[in-house]
Amino acid sequence: MSVSCACSTAGIVVGIVTMTGLGLKLGEGLLTLTHGMLIPTLFFTMITSIILGMGAPTTANYLITATIAAPILVKMGVPVMAAHLFSFYFGIMSDVTPPVALAAYAGSAIAKSNPMKTGFEACKLAIGAFLVPYMFVLNPVLIMQTDSALSVIQPLITALLGMVGISAGITGYLADNLKWYERVILAVAGLMMLYPESITDYIGIVIIAVMYVLLRRRKSARTHQ
Repeated sequence: MSVSCACSTAGIVVGIVTMTGLGLKLGEGLLTLTHGMLIPTLFFTMITSIILGMGAPTTANYLITATIAAPILVKMGVPVMAAHLFSFYFGIMSDVTPPVALAAYAGSAIAKSNPMKTGFEACKLAIGAFLVPYMFVLNPVLIMQTDSALSVIQPLITALLGMVGISAGITGYLADNLKWYERVILAVAGLMMLYPESITDYIGIVIIAVMYVLLRRRKSARTHQ
């Protein structure tokens, strides 16, 4: 019953958007605002999807974001599958994004903690996850939009290593506690690996590997003192 009610309400929202042309106007407005550049368009679509997904159950979330946000990216030439996954993904991420953050509120009730602080901490820990949709929009191979399954292996490995670098930069730990400049270096290396270019991938891999070895040695030397 709850799913039926949510979908019925979402249907009303979708009907209003399509019948009034609000979706088209929103898409045209965003494209005008970003001057047709992909990355700014992705950013504003992310914000739109998060707002639209706040408090909505999963099915209704997809219906709303797929109707309003996804067509904006399709106009930019993003593959349909990637566009829908991008908007739906961020609609779901609204569960850990303040001020609504329903999942964080549920967690704070169990932990008997402050809901808003829990929400901000959840958002901080999920920063790496916020970058995943950008990765598969820039490189649709990650969501199997390719004729060869083997072509997924390299982008998947570099994407995972990039996420490790970014997460380490945010949390401040990779084999050892990180200093502020080490966090910056790892975060930059991780971001370089998110863009589907061989040169940036290789540079990012080298930086993360070197940093990991140095941090392991530093921790080992401190342990044996």
